[in-house]
Amino acid sequence: MFTLPSMDSAAASTRAYPDPAGTRAYDDVRTSEAPRALATEAVHAGRDDLARQGLHAPPIDLSTTYPSYDSRAEAARIDAFAATGAEPEGPPVYGRLGNPTVARFETALARLEGTASAVAFASGMAALSAVLLARASLGLRHVVAVRPLYGCSDHLLTAGLLGTEVTWTDPAGIADALRPDTGLVMVESPANPTLAEVDLRAVAHSCGSVPLLVDNTFATPVLQRPAEQGARLVLHSATKYLGGHGDVLAGVVACDEEFAGLLRQIRFATGGVLHPLAGYLLLRGLSTLPVRVRAASATAAELARRLTADPRVARVHYPRIGGAMVAFEVHGDPHEVIAGVRLITPAVSLGSVDTLIQHPASISHRIVGAEDRRGAGVSDRLLRMSVGLEDVDDLWTDLDAALNGSVVTVS
Repeated sequence: MFTLPSMDSAAASTRAYPDPAGTRAYDDVRTSEAPRALATEAVHAGRDDLARQGLHAPPIDLSTTYPSYDSRAEAARIDAFAATGAEPEGPPVYGRLGNPTVARFETALARLEGTASAVAFASGMAALSAVLLARASLGLRHVVAVRPLYGCSDHLLTAGLLGTEVTWTDPAGIADALRPDTGLVMVESPANPTLAEVDLRAVAHSCGSVPLLVDNTFATPVLQRPAEQGARLVLHSATKYLGGHGDVLAGVVACDEEFAGLLRQIRFATGGVLHPLAGYLLLRGLSTLPVRVRAASATAAELARRLTADPRVARVHYPRIGGAMVAFEVHGDPHEVIAGVRLITPAVSLGSVDTLIQHPASISHRIVGAEDRRGAGVSDRLLRMSVGLEDVDDLWTDLDAALNGSVVTVS
């Protein structure tokens, strides 16, 4: 059974939330030190205090500001935040400093990833930007990265929009690519969109003292927990599987408390905060994450098997660790496959309950230069499919018809 260790950091495992009347605080504390299975944590993490408040569903705190009659105490709390980035003790101060609803999601995600803390942002790109700014603030502007990455992550690094400089390499070249000003090593595994995998433990060893950031969006903590393999930072586009229903935009970084403090300071200064309603939806999404990922993964594995045996398909990419993502290259016209689906939705993004398909070279990775794109294995005939929760035979019927339409017949 996949179990999670109890938390060592009091800052991560204990948070004070005001009760509905605002008269006393309840701590979000584990009721037992015994390890709990992933499925149990997914349902209960971030909600441990609710029963003691007479609540079942987590409350949504929409306040942007909070009253306080003790300005001296407020000044001390602001000073403490400015010094370390630690969450202010006591009641909330201001929505840009933190929000109780969002904090519940952060607590839950940290527990699922096995890290001391997590910091949520308005999008996955806002989360990655905060990491880059945090390292650059220490004079560490150089990044070593392995392709492929999500197209916008690739563009952010390549264009140097935040003043960073990137060296692209393969996993074997990471150690040689490090410099005194290297602030970060970044990989994505399984990678977007080819589903290429890297040995995270080996990569972490190659990084030495440089923090390793792993984009774990495709795998989720259901399939892998990079922090257990040496990653210091775990990035998610929470828009995808963590939310799970295509109705929330968010990002989150799971990490140690020291790095979390710096990320909170960046978030406060730049304003990339997560809306409380999004925090609520994400916490709700986590409760079904293991069930959704495992069910969709079973369907994806079967579709990958059928595609592998199909003569209309040139190559199938499916990761060793499994998952709900399938990529495949067709002999015919990939654009005709996109145009031919009816049940499957032709759209960007992934991780929803419904199945989505897209052509990376045209959309998600269009912003990456054609030569770099192809060099990373993103061919012009590659299609990326995010498998949802529909019946496998219904999905295959739709995909089969679309593949038929992609075949060019020569008279």
